[in-house]
Amino acid sequence: MQSQGGLRWVFLVAVAAVGLNLRPFIASVGPLAESIRAGTGLGPYGLAMLTFVPMVLMGCVAFLGPGLQRIAGTRPVILSALATISLGTIMRLFVSSGWMMIATAAVIGAGVAVVQAVFPGIIKRQFPDQAGPIAGLYSAMLLGGGALGAQASPVIADLTGSWRIGLGSLAALGFVAVAVAWVALPSDGPRKPEGNLVRNLLTKPRAWLLMVFFGLVNGGYTSVVVWLAPHYQQLGWGASASGSLLAVMAVFQAAAALILPVLACRNGMDRRPWLWFTLGCQFAGFAGFAFAPHAAPFAFVALTGAGLGGCFALSMVVALDHLADPAQATALSAVMQGGGFLLAATPPMIVSALHDLTGSFAAGWKWHLGSILIAAALTARLAPRGYAAAMPLAPATTGTDRPFG
Repeated sequence: MQSQGGLRWVFLVAVAAVGLNLRPFIASVGPLAESIRAGTGLGPYGLAMLTFVPMVLMGCVAFLGPGLQRIAGTRPVILSALATISLGTIMRLFVSSGWMMIATAAVIGAGVAVVQAVFPGIIKRQFPDQAGPIAGLYSAMLLGGGALGAQASPVIADLTGSWRIGLGSLAALGFVAVAVAWVALPSDGPRKPEGNLVRNLLTKPRAWLLMVFFGLVNGGYTSVVVWLAPHYQQLGWGASASGSLLAVMAVFQAAAALILPVLACRNGMDRRPWLWFTLGCQFAGFAGFAFAPHAAPFAFVALTGAGLGGCFALSMVVALDHLADPAQATALSAVMQGGGFLLAATPPMIVSALHDLTGSFAAGWKWHLGSILIAAALTARLAPRGYAAAMPLAPATTGTDRPFG
């Protein structure tokens, strides 16, 4: 029998493997946008749909995640979702039309949505006293997967002469994650119903505040992964060079997602100064894209990446901080992500519309500056002393999984 320390390390490997699969399918599209457009006939709005559709699914399915977990059990749900991500990625090898490409985004997005809704609660249950740093690892690998997708897909496409292979080859990540999760995830069965936590949470103003905040921040991410590479290609950059911008951004996202939760968890539970810091980084990066894109593009993507990655991870930590019970924390995280991803689905369409009106992406980046200011104002409401009053849920019992420790 494995020791508890061994089980902890195996689970951490699973956290990394699972997180690594949740963003390559989105981040790999931007650098290959022109090839996808030529091969499928998708126009600007069609390309935006490759993010819009999975984000909508991430939002809608996230609300169902706690129920699926309760009915089927954690391990089967995660394994099925990872298999779905792998299947959708493989389908991209055979795409022949725009609608088929959008269908692959829908399949992958549904699998990603289930993982995102359920996995933070697993972290809370297995590491109740270290949920913040482990959530940071999960977020870092999630965003690092975006870096891998943005850099690897155009390189593989160049080597093979096929953008389809560049996208479809990322299925290898999914196969690895299924194998690791099969070994590492705790076995559990269906759980006893505990009332409709999601419905209960939707009556709380704090849940809506978290949804709006999460949506504003992730709207910046979805716009960047769809339109930053085309923005710089419009300025004369090649596909691989513009993909490098996204890869650098994602590396800084991953680093910030890993480091900032550890720093933020050292001094009490007030995450607001760190959230404001990440929002300031985003503001500086988007301002650079809007007003001086040629001045220091790699500095701008580094700032934007650090801001987006750190804010994403800290948002997850803040949601988990609100409630001590893992089942309730899972439900709140799912609600935040559900509403947040529904909101985050629209900014790429808005940026596309503003581009059509002005002939430039600058107007879209300026629009995001306003979103960041709104998120900064909402952050003031996230004082930890108000968590209990904001989430007055009845105590609940934890599930059958035993935490490591």
